[in-house]
Amino acid sequence: MKCLHRQAELSRSQELLRSARSQQVIQTNVKLLGMEGDQDLQFLLQGGDLLKVRSTSWKKTRYFRLQEDCKTMWHESKKTFKRNQTFTIDDISAVRMGRQSEGLKKNTEEQVEARCFSIMFKGRRKNLDLIASSEEEAKQWVNSLQKIISNINNLSQQQKTEHWILGCLRKADKNKDNKLSKSELKDFLRLINIEVDDEYAEILFKKCDKSNSGYLAGEEIELFYDLLTHREEVSVIYGEYAKTTGFMSPENLVDFLMKEQREKASLADAHKIIEKFEPDEKAKEKKLLTKDGFLMYMHHPEAMVLNSDHREVYQDMSQPLNHYFISSSHNTYLMEDQLKGPSSTEAYVRALLKGCRCVELDCWDGSDNEPEIYHGYTLTSRILFKDVIEAIKEYAFKTSDYPVILSLENHCSVEQQEVMAQHMSSILGSALVTSPLGEGMPPNFPSPEELKGKFLIKGKRLNKLEAVFAPEAAADNDTDVTEEEESNDEDEDEQKEEEKCKKKKLKLAKELSDMVIYCKSVHFHGFEDARKNLSFYEMSSFKEGKAMTLAEELANSYIHHNVDKLSRIYPAGSRADSSNYDPVPLWNAGCQIVALNFQTTCPEMDVNQGRFVVNGKSGYILKPAYMRDAATEFDPITLTRGDWLKHKTLHIMVISAQQLPKVNKKKSSIVDPLVKVQVFGVPADVAEKETGPVENNGFNPMWNENFQFDVYVPELALVRFAIEDYDATSDNEFVGQYTLPFHSLKMGYRHVPLLSKNGDVLPSAGLFVHIMVLDAE
Repeated sequence: MKCLHRQAELSRSQELLRSARSQQVIQTNVKLLGMEGDQDLQFLLQGGDLLKVRSTSWKKTRYFRLQEDCKTMWHESKKTFKRNQTFTIDDISAVRMGRQSEGLKKNTEEQVEARCFSIMFKGRRKNLDLIASSEEEAKQWVNSLQKIISNINNLSQQQKTEHWILGCLRKADKNKDNKLSKSELKDFLRLINIEVDDEYAEILFKKCDKSNSGYLAGEEIELFYDLLTHREEVSVIYGEYAKTTGFMSPENLVDFLMKEQREKASLADAHKIIEKFEPDEKAKEKKLLTKDGFLMYMHHPEAMVLNSDHREVYQDMSQPLNHYFISSSHNTYLMEDQLKGPSSTEAYVRALLKGCRCVELDCWDGSDNEPEIYHGYTLTSRILFKDVIEAIKEYAFKTSDYPVILSLENHCSVEQQEVMAQHMSSILGSALVTSPLGEGMPPNFPSPEELKGKFLIKGKRLNKLEAVFAPEAAADNDTDVTEEEESNDEDEDEQKEEEKCKKKKLKLAKELSDMVIYCKSVHFHGFEDARKNLSFYEMSSFKEGKAMTLAEELANSYIHHNVDKLSRIYPAGSRADSSNYDPVPLWNAGCQIVALNFQTTCPEMDVNQGRFVVNGKSGYILKPAYMRDAATEFDPITLTRGDWLKHKTLHIMVISAQQLPKVNKKKSSIVDPLVKVQVFGVPADVAEKETGPVENNGFNPMWNENFQFDVYVPELALVRFAIEDYDATSDNEFVGQYTLPFHSLKMGYRHVPLLSKNGDVLPSAGLFVHIMVLDAE
């Protein structure tokens, strides 16, 4: 009995010790987040039961809580042999109150609206639909999650690194004794993406084991952390300019900004930087910048590679609509492939939140006189037209205030077209443009500025817009029009001539026709015909193959066409996997609406995101002046002399990277990173160069490799930094990338943020480079 009693006491002591250590971990992370004493955080750490909803018949109670690291949500799984599930706060794209998700609308009743909320994830992960026990509890969950997401997003780069490293240290400490043995140290290094041999691990361990105890604890772990996060390359740069008792004075900082960063800077600017970024209060009082303060500044968005002025709307938004490249999506309703993948209103939400300004709706007759949206003649699922319009209305202007074009591919009967018109009118209300702006027949397009907060309909129209001002020319309600449908087979050479020219007659409802104002769909019969016979608002859609041929063989004619009119390009029907074509040659030809499959992760979407990352992510980028000039002689293929030729030499030194994510989640898998620098633009500017791989180090690899590029048409050029995991026997694997316009590059020493395949920021990862742009001699 005494033995059992002692065992019970020992067990209780161990439990208390574990609890105390757990509280210590929580306190460290809470302090790092700046959320000491925060009731919302305490609510998440305590957790609670929520009803998880998957279908009308599958609704099960699950316990959810925030883990000790304050960045991982845990929830139980009742399935035998299945581990309890987790997701990180970084995985969440949004938390939405109410029955906003497709799943909750479909699988729950209206009376539980106030108790519902959804956790939306980045990438293709399914939403988590949940019901709380009361409205107050639902609000508490939503507010608490939104607060911690905001706090984590607002951490500085150093804080994010510290938070991540602390989490990895906790995972490596297998016996939870707040100490690191030699084997635990090696496990920790693998977790943070470094593989070291036993000899180096021994040297590192002995350097930090000041007590000679055989393990690291307390200040020894802090020393290990300092050694690990030391940035030698930053220390060298800092040392060059820290001329005031080993620190940077305001004068030293101005010297650095002007000489290295090629920025106009005053002493007042330097004082502001020190005040904002210096963490040491004593140094701040003396108007000095320490190395830590310098690194914090270098990691801030205003000092990174993208010109911070371009993060906001900086271009002239008062030009006609067709003078802009417009972020555009193809088959927006699809979440995956073109044949059997799911259709979802969530796909529209995701595209709009990424700044997409032209979305596509394939409309078909549905049951109960309710039009549906899906990919015709395939097994893709169906969604209601009215649900899509409601989702578009809700999310259209969250990221950008500028107009959204609804591109209708209309296969509906007249009766259901009338229903479509009714839904758009009632849901979109006064935001829907149903008549030309101003008085009289307009001579050209209104501007994005004039169309802020507005919706435009692209589709067929029974008559010319001029008929609005000449009623006698108006067409009857039952007029037949030719519906140009997207081809399901891009290889026209294999089709018979009569099939190539086949057209389908479709009756068009007047109510729907009258909503088409500035984007009337017409067939393309050649540039000369368009110039002579088409009004400015009459636009054509081009299959990718046809558009590419025109862009290569008749580039200048295509540019002239796009000075007056809009052009929309869409992927070949043979792309059943929702792959994408290269948008750059079409932009080079002045095409505005270059529609891509937004749901697909690929380099083409990276480049598209890079094109539209600037100008406040408005989804509108002003074309260069020589692509808006009716007399332009610009041809991206031949590159004859003109204002567009501004030959620059781009020098890039790839220095180092930090905290790259593991590609393979296995503990033993370490990346061998290499960096590719790519230039996209006119054919003469397209180039790619790459570093050698660094073996077994994704934590702090160093390259120090120099590249040089000639850029002849900088206004159309984009630069992409891509990191890959080198593999000698197969294709390299994607690690992260960042793409931006050439004209948005900042010179000097710059950190480059890295994005995942889905286009989301990798929280702790980054690339460090030096950039110089010179006029070519």
